[in-house]
Amino acid sequence: MDEEYDVIVLGTGLKECILSGLLSVNGLKVLHMDRNDYYGGESTSLNLNQLWKRFRGDDKPPENMGSSREYNVDMIPKFMMANGALVRVLIHTNVTKYLNFKAVDGSFVYNKGKIHKVPATDVEALKSPLMGLFEKRRARKFFIYVQDYEESDPKSHEGLDLYKVTARDVILKYGLDDNTVDFIGHALALHLDDNYLDEPAMDFVKRMKLYAESLARFQGGSPYIYPLYGLGELPQAFARLSAVYGGTYMLNKPDCKVEFDENGKAIGVTSEGETAKCKKIVCDPSYLPDKVQKVGKVARAICIMSHPIPNTSDSHQFRYLFCCSYTHNVAPKDKYIAFVTTEAETDQPEVELKPGLDLLGLVDEMFFDVYDRYEPNNNHEDDNCYISASYDATTHFETTVKNVLALYNNITGKDLDLSVDLSSASAPAAEE
Repeated sequence: MDEEYDVIVLGTGLKECILSGLLSVNGLKVLHMDRNDYYGGESTSLNLNQLWKRFRGDDKPPENMGSSREYNVDMIPKFMMANGALVRVLIHTNVTKYLNFKAVDGSFVYNKGKIHKVPATDVEALKSPLMGLFEKRRARKFFIYVQDYEESDPKSHEGLDLYKVTARDVILKYGLDDNTVDFIGHALALHLDDNYLDEPAMDFVKRMKLYAESLARFQGGSPYIYPLYGLGELPQAFARLSAVYGGTYMLNKPDCKVEFDENGKAIGVTSEGETAKCKKIVCDPSYLPDKVQKVGKVARAICIMSHPIPNTSDSHQFRYLFCCSYTHNVAPKDKYIAFVTTEAETDQPEVELKPGLDLLGLVDEMFFDVYDRYEPNNNHEDDNCYISASYDATTHFETTVKNVLALYNNITGKDLDLSVDLSSASAPAAEE
């Protein structure tokens, strides 16, 4: 361990593993350490025994739950947008060869006591029970505008400069009512709150286009894909990439202590009496708690059920509620795992999550989890420490990858080119 590295990465969460893979490919000498004896950090997937141990204090779940190793329960449940940034990173690095994906069945929204499939194209808008006849026509015109919009083609702009007008202005132009705006903003553009309405409309329209283009990738009925055997496969796949390019991995290294020189710059990491020297440290917030600040918290319920979510036509996935099953190799046959996640505002997750939980029907087992979200408050130029932000409550990986790309730029001074041929992911993605 007494060697010198360009970068030492602490923690094997998804963000850290993507970075160690990218930095190794970039020719840097990387040492990757984790205090745990498993990959994934906060973004791991647990088998049933591990789940019981974490939430119930012992590793003896009831026998009627089935085989422990048939479960892969995500601790940070998210989908991947089929045309999104994470898929682009997977293709860019050729990590797709280590993984198999399956298209997700459908995307649903809860409205006025009922669950509806989310319309995302002009054709679906005309069929949706979410809107009346005249609203459907207005929504169809709006969807066509979004689908046809090209930043480089002024003819497609319809007189709107999306860097100047707000999302609210665009919505007013098409006369959409509040209910329609609600599901377009939150279920399609995937905004967490309504602040986007008073911000420049370009981001809103780009998000809508990403959703529609992702939907068109696979005829699965939703824009999402999901790896077989759970999201815990992702960190391991990027770790494999790093190892192929010469990265060194050490798991189960307790008390990883970052060492600083007299000027406050990180110069290495000590564990079990040995120190590895380095030029830069990359880590999650738990390794440098005095260089981060709390910015929020996430509440989550993990539910194991013996049936799909009612009224979703047997689709095995749900948005806002997120449900997966044996079809994705994350539970035994006829078992379903549902997640209900929200940005928490109180210390009572049960109360905040109740509207989502009420939709699930009978639940065999339920686990509640609340975790704090942290962001770095250090200056990496002063201390050579590059700290990722905690995972947020969003249902997809767009914010995760945005954080990774910013860190990559800060560490290397380069932008990662993600203009890739997306069709090269189609074969594994469509596999059943």
